[in-house]
Formats: sequence, C-alpha cells, structure tokens
Amino acid sequence: MHASTGAPPALLRRLAVGRELALRGRTVYVVDRADRVGAETSSRNSGVIHAGLYYPEGSLKARLCVAGRPMLYDYLESRGVDFARTGKLVVATGATQRARLAQLRATAEANGVRDLRVVSGGEAAAMEPELRCEEALFSPSTGVFDVHGAVSALRADLEAAGGAVVLDTEVTGGGAEGGRVVLETRSGAERLRLRCRTVVNAAGLWAQVAAAALGVPPATVPRLHMARGCYFAVSGDAPFSRPIYPLPEPGGLGIHYTGDLAGRGRFGPSVEWVPGEDPGSVGYDVDPAAEETFRDAVRGYFPGVDGRALTADYCGVRPKVVGPGGGWGDFAVHGMREHGVPGLVCLYGVESPGLTACLSLADHVAGRC
Repeated sequence: MHASTGAPPALLRRLAVGRELALRGRTVYVVDRADRVGAETSSRNSGVIHAGLYYPEGSLKARLCVAGRPMLYDYLESRGVDFARTGKLVVATGATQRARLAQLRATAEANGVRDLRVVSGGEAAAMEPELRCEEALFSPSTGVFDVHGAVSALRADLEAAGGAVVLDTEVTGGGAEGGRVVLETRSGAERLRLRCRTVVNAAGLWAQVAAAALGVPPATVPRLHMARGCYFAVSGDAPFSRPIYPLPEPGGLGIHYTGDLAGRGRFGPSVEWVPGEDPGSVGYDVDPAAEETFRDAVRGYFPGVDGRALTADYCGVRPKVVGPGGGWGDFAVHGMREHGVPGLVCLYGVESPGLTACLSLADHVAGRC
C-alpha cells in the first residue's frame, strides 16, 4: 500500500506522485485533510509553467523544472487540459539590472535552457506596447495552464489505475513497525490504523507537522519558513499578452504580471515572511492598503499602472526551507538514508517550480519508493 500524508496544500503534486506509483502497479491512497480537491496551495498560485531560469545549477529545482516542463506540456496536451505557450519577458529597467539579466541568462543556460533570447527595450515594447524596459530576456518555453483541469486529469488517471483519493481525513500518527509504516488517520469519529509498504509525506506547508506525527527524528527535519504571497488583480483589458517578470528578489521572483487563460491579469506575489512555524496560524486575507506598494513595485516596467484600478485578489503561502536572507532553498526529498525510517519519503520546501516539476518530481519520488 502507498499512502500520502493528510494535509491540504499541494494536492496536485500528491496526485502526480500517487498517479506515478499507481501506474507502476502499486495500490495507492492519496489522503487529504481538505474536504474538496484542490484547496489551499494548489489553488493559490499563478499557474505558470516555468522554463528553469532561476535555480542553481545541479539543484533539484533546476533539474526537475527543466525535465518536468516538456513532460507537463505533453501531459496537458494528451489529456486535453487547457494551456498556452505564451513565452515570458524578464525585464531590466536600468544599467545595473542589465548585468544581472546577463547573469540570469548564464544560470539558465547552465541548467540546460537553450532557447532564451535577449531583446532590446524597443523590441520588448514592440512585443508588449505597455512595457517599458532597457532590455529583456525572452523565454519562449514559458506558459500558463489550467491548474484545476490538471488536478482533475491526474485524479482521473490515478483512479483509472486503481488508486483512490480519500478526503476529509487527517493523519494523526504512525511510524515504523515490523518492516512497514503504520499510518493512523481520523475522519470525523472514524479512526483507522493502516500498515503501508510506503508512505509519501507530500503535505506542503504541513510536511513538518506530518513528519513529527510519523515519528521522524526532529534533527533530520528542515525548519519550516513560510512566505505569504499576495496578488492584486488589474482592471480592464489585460495590459500584456504574456507573463512579465522583473529580476528576482530575496525570497521570490519579484512582483510580476501573469494572465490566466480567460484573459484576467494580476500582479504578485509579494513576499511577506510569517513568524513561527504553525501553518494553521496563517491568514489568507489580502490587505487592500498594500495597493500602493504593488503600484510602486510594477511602475518601473508598467508606467500605465497609474491609470488602472488594482483590486486585492488572493493570497498563497509558500513552504520554504530557508528564511529571510537565506538564499535559494532547494526541494528536499528525504528517505531512509536521511531520517532512518524505512518506507517513508518526506518532501519539504516544495514551492515554485513545484507545479512545473510535478511529473518529474513524481518520477524522482517513485524512484525512492
């Protein structure tokens, strides 16, 4: 038996892992404490398919993003899930930023991204008339997709392979016992005790909590750092036809523009570090007073923002393994050699580009099961 931990965020990635294991002949139950598919983190994101520009060479983020991007495009096409290969522009708005843009290109090429093109400010403005920059990096393989459609497709594949999604069920305890992993769950008044060949803890924000419940030695568990990211919707017609990104900032990729498949545009996410390590304490409200901060952040590349209304939209929280000033934290995939618990695989810090990498990550995790 395979089972995932019962925590609400990142269900898409759990479904991808469950699907992969089911296709390999395993009996799979994807356990989720939410009462519906796609709640919280999986539904609170930009829906961008990333090319692999930002991540240190050799990191799991770099390797799985570059490998996962074509896998995801192929999967979406084969399953009839909506997507658009829009491309994106990463912009430099000053001389010092042009040097950073060159460094970003070098990082991307070291990761195996070979299709990038530097465009002048004039070329960028011809592509996007409302855009102002001195230079930009064009990534033609970036896109956007219907996250909810992908969740539905992965669930259908999982169930067709004999697996099941078990909702409204919380993991309360467990651990190694007699060569198996015991998983204790609660759903309302009903409690179950399952003996599993493998348990994959892919609980997103709740991964550290789930690890503690499953008896993982605390010294092996990376500390959870939480970064809230808020979005503001832009009124009227979409100002851009593709994602527009500034250069990355500590903790994130900068407040950028993305449009969804219906043509609605938004700016975000911000980076707001949340104190403590309790995912249950995080609020998802967006403060309308942050509007001016967003305007200031995007005015450098979108001066027309002053003629547009911005409306508080939604908020998501990213699980990170490094905090403020800590640089880029990589995905952490821990098996027995890291924590000593046979049959248990724990995923920590699976934030962006986790959606892009969902299928390659699933393959990587299945290889450790």
